[in-house]
Amino acid sequence: MPITRQDVLHVADLARLDLDPASIDAHVAQMAEILAYVAKLDEVDTTGVPLTSHASERTNAFREDEEQPGLSPERALSNAPGSEAQQFVVPKIVG
Repeated sequence: MPITRQDVLHVADLARLDLDPASIDAHVAQMAEILAYVAKLDEVDTTGVPLTSHASERTNAFREDEEQPGLSPERALSNAPGSEAQQFVVPKIVG
């Protein structure tokens, strides 16, 4: 099924893109090339290839959570521009 100008305009509308009318024909050609390349994947024999959800085996690269001491109120407020009763003082922004 060939890509048409209407297809490009529809996709642009869905993506909230404002395409230059002069570039629409170029986008038609580019989308056709992309879809032709993706169609080549149908030719690949995937018999016996296990399904995957990720390209690599890496799972979680995060460190383990370790309990650490927190800041004292004095230390937490030490760089604050203003504090009062162990709380930050900020400018009033709501009437």
